[in-house]
Amino acid sequence: MPGLVVFGRRWAIGSDDFVLPGAFELFIRLLWWIGILTLYTVHKGQFNCPGGGLLHSYLLVLLILLASIICALSALVYISMQGTISNPGPRKSLPKLLYTRLFLYLPEFIWAVVGAVWVSDSSVHCEKTVINVIIGTVIASWVIIIFTIIGVLIVFDPLGGKKTFYLTDGVNRNLESSQSGQLLYNVKNTATRVWEKRIRLLCCCIVQDDDHRVAFTSIAELFRTYFSDTDLVPSDIAAGLTLLHQEQDKMESCPKEPEEVLCHSPSSRVTDDLDIEVENAAHYMLFAAAAYGWPYYVYTNPFTALCKLNGDCCGNRPRDSDITGSDHHNFHFGSILKITGLQYRDFIHISFHNKIYEIPFFVALDHKKEAIVVAVRGTLSFEDILTDLSADCEDLTLEDVLENGFVHKGITQAANYIYRKLINDGILNQAFTIAPEYKLVIVGHSLGGGTASILAIMLRNSFPTLKCYAFSPPGGLLSKSLADYTKHFIVSVIVGKDLVARLSMPNMEDLKRRIVRIVANCNRPKYQILLRGCWYEVFGGDPDDFPTELDGRNQDALTQPLLAEESLMVHRSPSYNALEDESHLNSPPRYPHLYLPGKIIHIVEESSTRRLCSSDIKYTARWSNETVFSSILISPKMITDHMPDVVLKALNSLSQEHGTCISC
Repeated sequence: MPGLVVFGRRWAIGSDDFVLPGAFELFIRLLWWIGILTLYTVHKGQFNCPGGGLLHSYLLVLLILLASIICALSALVYISMQGTISNPGPRKSLPKLLYTRLFLYLPEFIWAVVGAVWVSDSSVHCEKTVINVIIGTVIASWVIIIFTIIGVLIVFDPLGGKKTFYLTDGVNRNLESSQSGQLLYNVKNTATRVWEKRIRLLCCCIVQDDDHRVAFTSIAELFRTYFSDTDLVPSDIAAGLTLLHQEQDKMESCPKEPEEVLCHSPSSRVTDDLDIEVENAAHYMLFAAAAYGWPYYVYTNPFTALCKLNGDCCGNRPRDSDITGSDHHNFHFGSILKITGLQYRDFIHISFHNKIYEIPFFVALDHKKEAIVVAVRGTLSFEDILTDLSADCEDLTLEDVLENGFVHKGITQAANYIYRKLINDGILNQAFTIAPEYKLVIVGHSLGGGTASILAIMLRNSFPTLKCYAFSPPGGLLSKSLADYTKHFIVSVIVGKDLVARLSMPNMEDLKRRIVRIVANCNRPKYQILLRGCWYEVFGGDPDDFPTELDGRNQDALTQPLLAEESLMVHRSPSYNALEDESHLNSPPRYPHLYLPGKIIHIVEESSTRRLCSSDIKYTARWSNETVFSSILISPKMITDHMPDVVLKALNSLSQEHGTCISC
């Protein structure tokens, strides 16, 4: 629902968000009140000790204060349970109750101070049990007050005052067009600065230069644009995601049409090509995983990795001229040796240098496949995250290939960096001097997969036989023309419901619309949605059939927004809408549709057998196309399916299964 407006500003919390935290505090307060009442009843008439009169008054006032707080909390929780996410009408009295509850913090704070003073008074010599209870009461009061302050800071929206201003239609009507435009311009600038400060705070541990400042501004603008047109609070998004997950699972459980089943039955020749590519992908995924260095090796071998690295790394190091960047204790290089199974003399160049738009990579000789492998590391640092989030589009012009194509800006700059190193520093010339008959293969996972793909496009003219394997690359990478061009030499491998492979600005906009639609039209209170969603995510079961206003509507009606949906969209001034419409007439969209590179192998989980300490998963692979990844799927596996160890496990399973079939 729209954010709660109290004290003249909007907060990042809804009027229906007080049910669960309020019920928890109510439970604590009830136990507290019963305990104090029991203590007071048991010791009634026994307050003759020094300081006992003050103690008697303290407990009596505390009982009255707790009773008042319990009544206020009960009313707050009850009112917060009413209505639905998009129907806050039954909760219109909640701000008054919230003011009452916040007002009660003042006497509680005073009484906590009085209790602390009384406990610290050395002249008090009452029964030890009573003193311990008072100490516990004082501590509990301070803990609740501190957590309340933390909660207020969490839900504080720096733009709350400006957003409520623009949500007030009466104010907009009285504004002149120029005034409205100027005020909105100020709001947008303020929002961008707020996001930029948040990003700087998250990246405070890294050295910041001009590249970082440009990236911060670009990313802040991206976040500001994405979140500017909705009035959702975080709990609305959580409710929307759990509803989408259950709706998605219901659709997947429906039987498929015969035509849909037949379309996934490829010919034997296509199947043979797929088996060969899966086998090659399983081999080269080792190089892509090895590029992560010791973090990946320790993650996959948590009990033995450090011992093995300490014992084996000291003597195995390439010449100093072949390695750039820091590798303390030789752990990165030792891990690469362990994962790939290569010898140190097989490495041509290794770079652990890492800055924004400059990511680590290595070049090695793969004698088994007779290939020169360029392996690019995926996301592993704040600098890499900034490269990922620099999602503006820029043109990539290729001579004699295409007039132009759109590409992901941050990843393209990372590919340019590696391209200059490979060509200008003569690294590839050195490799082909050693092994002139070998072919060039470029591999990478995640950010490394996207960088490897664009690097392959750049090197294609110079090395026509090169091959690229992109494992779980970002979805918003190449325009349609470039994506079609790369089908001749790039193979992308995607596992299951991988989130990153579906990440693009159009897909994120689609997800936002789906969240708004399903949240706005669900007829259940938010606390029921969240409780049922948590149960479903943890314990499974059948998806809940939440009734919505979408039920029973025909297809034409479903294309029109409901009033509930419109209430969750930020109402902007007419002049702003007009300005935006004019600006978009003569310019391309800022975030056009971008796609995955090359031919796509989609690996899905066919069945799984769970055992006591492990599980056996059977995978199946098929050729897919970019339209399959045009929507973000909500699942607990949307993150784990992206992890390099899961991708490697799936590829090895398919490769071994194919090898077993051949031997049989």
